Amino acid sequence: MTLLPDSGLSLAAEFPAPTHEQWQGLVAGVLRKSGRDVSGAAAEDALSTSLEDGLTTRPLYTATDAPGDAGLPGFAPFTRGGTPGGPAPGGWDVRQRHARTDPARTNEAVLEDLANGTTSLWLAVGAAGVPVSGLAEALDGVYLDLAPIALDAGDEFPAACAELLRLCDERDVPRGEVRGTLGADPIGRLARTGDETPGLQDAAAELAGRCHREYPELRALVVDALPYHEAGGSAVQELGCSLAAGVAALRDLTAAGLSVEAACGQLEFRYAATADQFLTIAKLRAARRLWARVAEVGGAGPAGAAQRQHAVTSSVMMTRRDPWVNMLRTTVASLAAGVGGADSVTVLPFDHTLGLPDGFARRIARNTSTILIEESHLGRVIDPAGGSWYVERLTDDLAHAAWAWFQEIERAGGQRAALRDGLIAERLAATWATRSEKLARRREPVTGVSEFPQLAEAPVVRDTPPPAATGGLPTVHRDDAFEALRSRSDAHLASTGARPRVLLAALGPAAAHTARVTFASNLFQSGGIEPVHDPVTVDATTVADALTASGATLACLCSSDPLYAEQAAQVATALKAAGATRVYLAGRPGDQRETFIRAGVDEFVAVGDDAVAVLSAALDHLGVAR
Repeated sequence: MTLLPDSGLSLAAEFPAPTHEQWQGLVAGVLRKSGRDVSGAAAEDALSTSLEDGLTTRPLYTATDAPGDAGLPGFAPFTRGGTPGGPAPGGWDVRQRHARTDPARTNEAVLEDLANGTTSLWLAVGAAGVPVSGLAEALDGVYLDLAPIALDAGDEFPAACAELLRLCDERDVPRGEVRGTLGADPIGRLARTGDETPGLQDAAAELAGRCHREYPELRALVVDALPYHEAGGSAVQELGCSLAAGVAALRDLTAAGLSVEAACGQLEFRYAATADQFLTIAKLRAARRLWARVAEVGGAGPAGAAQRQHAVTSSVMMTRRDPWVNMLRTTVASLAAGVGGADSVTVLPFDHTLGLPDGFARRIARNTSTILIEESHLGRVIDPAGGSWYVERLTDDLAHAAWAWFQEIERAGGQRAALRDGLIAERLAATWATRSEKLARRREPVTGVSEFPQLAEAPVVRDTPPPAATGGLPTVHRDDAFEALRSRSDAHLASTGARPRVLLAALGPAAAHTARVTFASNLFQSGGIEPVHDPVTVDATTVADALTASGATLACLCSSDPLYAEQAAQVATALKAAGATRVYLAGRPGDQRETFIRAGVDEFVAVGDDAVAVLSAALDHLGVAR
């Protein structure tokens, strides 16, 4: 930047160029004020964030972190995009999912979506959605030459595909104008159900050959990475599994007579988009780079090496409690998917985990993409994250780690063998166990569930969806552990007319106890235990009456450390004398621990504790049924 267009005077000309070491010194100075005596690289490491799979993000990136030339959009290695002009002239394809079993209601929803911004349809067909025989009714009034269709029919895909192609012929749609994805995915079915239905592999290869010959704009197969994400896998594991599944599909198709390039052209890859926006952006960029390498090694030309991507907002991050917050999560996720270069984006409705969405939820879902495209103009910029040293380094780190995982799967015999033998399930389970520990300790907070829950909020009720496929990899959600606790509380409320309660025995003025009252209130509510903070402050002479009035047998002392030293022992003793069966103290007890325990404190709760274990034990203590 210059002061004047022709002055040549830099705004920074009078200041010396800072060095990385100087910045580290400033960081060390700040950390020392908080009691951490570190310097140099250790100071920088203190601000770094550990990701899954051993990856780390640092607080500062410079030009030296750039991994190399990422190429140009539309050219190998396709990191910056599969086409030179971006996914589409008007932004990405807005693909709405429909999974109702009633063809008439499906048709009503489909037409409403297409009239209000949706540009393609993702239809569950067969056991998971509308019957194959009802496909014609579900698509009545839909211009099949204008609205691409993506099918999701499980092991019924041969019949579903045949019916869709019959409808196209019946409605005189030129075969060169039929677009979409037929959704054949034998490997994805194996991942979800553990079952390999005989003949599906051959049927998928035959379908791909027909599409290659007769339907140039139609893809036959999906390489679906969602089962691995939904089983708790990391971004690296999702990428590696998608590569291995894609290679297995290439082997099937080339064995059936297709060239490598033609086989690549029959695949669409499906990935999860999460509210970790930078990780999602980097994952989609890394996926294109990785697949370009696979295609290159296989002998495919540029036309086959560009990966086509369908991004779906993560169901793992969606919550059943306070589902309205899901709108924010899906907004960030869809933004990341678009910025990351996905060709198609599906925003799952905010009530997705509760059942089938209503019209309002579908409207919010499709409008999320519309606002990002039409009002924020994200579709007008190709690879907006490109050139960011952070994103480029993260993309490179993901690519290398995913390639190593992909190679391990290949050494184990490929994707099918790794699924059958349990290698993939074992690794995903280990990753989810580590993440579950963070969730339980609220180091990965979930708003509305583990942080700032609302016990009095009315539940959102939706129609029951068709049963999901089971028998293979599990399906997990971030709120699973807390949802189980809340469900116990709900059942207790239904049977007794009241929720389990805890008295927040706050000592001293608000300035002394507010922080820990807020902490304790969030903690107990996240387990379905209703906090009672009345009166606002208590002491050893008033706490017995407060406990009786609250109707609680649990109590939690909340105040500052100095006031604990003065009053906690006496108040704990008074609580036990008044009938409290379990007394908690919010905070670390320090050298007062034994004194507090002798006075009647049973447990200390603080930031970083296993909240799920604490709350589960509390409900057990109260006799709340599991």
